[in-house]
Amino acid sequence: MLVNLHVKNLAIIDEIEVDFREHLNILTGETGAGKSIIIGSINMALGGKVPSDIVREGKEYGLVELIFHVNSDLVIQKMKELELPLEDNQIILSRKIMKSRSVCKVNGETVTLSIVRELAQVLIDLHGQHEHQSLLHKHNHLEILDRFGKQDNKEDLEELQNLYEDLKKVIQEYKEKNIAEEERLRELSFMEYEKKEIEQAKLKIGEDEELDYQYKKLSNAQLIAENVGNIYQITAGGVSSVINEIGRAAKHLTKIADYDQQLNEYLDQLQNIEELLSDFNYQINEYGSELDFNIESFSEIEQRLNIYHGLKAKYGEKVEDILEYYEQILRKIEEYQDYDIYLEKLRERMERKEKAYTSLAKKISKRRKENAVLLAEKIKEALVDLNFLDVKFEIKVQNVERFTEKGFDEVEFLISTNPGEKVRPLSKVASGGELSRIMLAIKSVLAGQDAIETLIFDEIDVGISGRTAQKVSEKMAVIANQHQVICITHLSQIAAMADTHFVIEKDTKKGITSTKIHELSEDGSIHELARILGGAKITDTILESAREMKSLANGIKLR
Repeated sequence: MLVNLHVKNLAIIDEIEVDFREHLNILTGETGAGKSIIIGSINMALGGKVPSDIVREGKEYGLVELIFHVNSDLVIQKMKELELPLEDNQIILSRKIMKSRSVCKVNGETVTLSIVRELAQVLIDLHGQHEHQSLLHKHNHLEILDRFGKQDNKEDLEELQNLYEDLKKVIQEYKEKNIAEEERLRELSFMEYEKKEIEQAKLKIGEDEELDYQYKKLSNAQLIAENVGNIYQITAGGVSSVINEIGRAAKHLTKIADYDQQLNEYLDQLQNIEELLSDFNYQINEYGSELDFNIESFSEIEQRLNIYHGLKAKYGEKVEDILEYYEQILRKIEEYQDYDIYLEKLRERMERKEKAYTSLAKKISKRRKENAVLLAEKIKEALVDLNFLDVKFEIKVQNVERFTEKGFDEVEFLISTNPGEKVRPLSKVASGGELSRIMLAIKSVLAGQDAIETLIFDEIDVGISGRTAQKVSEKMAVIANQHQVICITHLSQIAAMADTHFVIEKDTKKGITSTKIHELSEDGSIHELARILGGAKITDTILESAREMKSLANGIKLR
């Protein structure tokens, strides 16, 4: 679960830190106090979009840090898959936001946004103000149904996705290879030419490098000879050569070396230099005498190098690449020579893959239809709890004439909220407020099966009031029995259910506004409920109503 949130230099937040608790965490506050920024900062830390002007004015960077304590095997497995360190079941996830970029870290290791988003999927289920609109899209209905039945279908769905990818590849290969006879013969002729060209070259790994070396040496032989001669002349070629001058210097040192030990050491050094220079002179003279520019050898090397350069331009930058291309040609020639047999084998492989895919997809589809009946009944029960008194809810699963990575099923949620009306698609029936409650009903049903420990609801109460709000609060409490729930709300009925209640306030000092957040005591929670109930003026009667509301909520949670 999410145990700590630290935000610094974002929008109107100077710096805040929040320690969240188990079960139902409620956040309330006046409009404009910064409630949405709190949830927005969590979303940014989890890889969400960063508004361009989010960093607090005058600051170089903003920072969001989330600390999770995890017990879920799903999260632990995901950390292993992503090769991220995990100690004491704690995950510290941070995002430093600067003007032109941001830096994400998980347990101290810098990671990409895609890794953060992948990890976020198993850490938090964040339900924003407009997420219920996703219910209007049918492809999301399939995902919800599969989440409900994932214990039955998890391994089969993974295998189906692999089969789908394999089938896609073999179909693509068949389309590419199923070419006209004339084109096949033309390609075969061209590949035979390439094969012959490479074979005739008789390539050897490393030969091109040796040829480069020899070519460079021979093409500069005259320049080398001239300079070697000049070097020898300087070091050993005349009366004033270096070797003679060093010899004279050594004679002078010999005359005086007996008078000082240090001079003896200098003499030894000079004699060593003389010996080294003599060896050098002998070797460079030997090198110069062996220099021989043979026009025929040079021409042969040049021609051989041209062969290598020509093949590299066509088939690869290195000899190894050319030889690998040669092996590919051999395989293709074999395919094209026995083309009918090759195509038949490819067709058989495609049919086997399609048969395996279809068999598994049918098995998954059958189970989906069974799960659809169970899920529809559970969602209907949850909707009744949320004050949909005469509701009908069905889940239609039908086959489509195409293969996808999730099978060939199309799923659609159907609902009727009024007596005597037929069920129709959600998009044609439900209002915004109703969609919000339907999403809550779905989440409450999935809560038992969902391994995600933390759920966040950002103003799911939009468009509801009265008895419906009370029902929503009770359902929120039910979800919080099995998960950590963090909820921003404007409704007193939901706020009263808080196991931990935080208030978000806006503070202005010296013309600078900043958001503060702190945890409320039981009495503080009652006063905040009274503010929500009564607005600007809080009377004793309103306070008493708030106490009664809190007491009733505590009683409901104890049931």
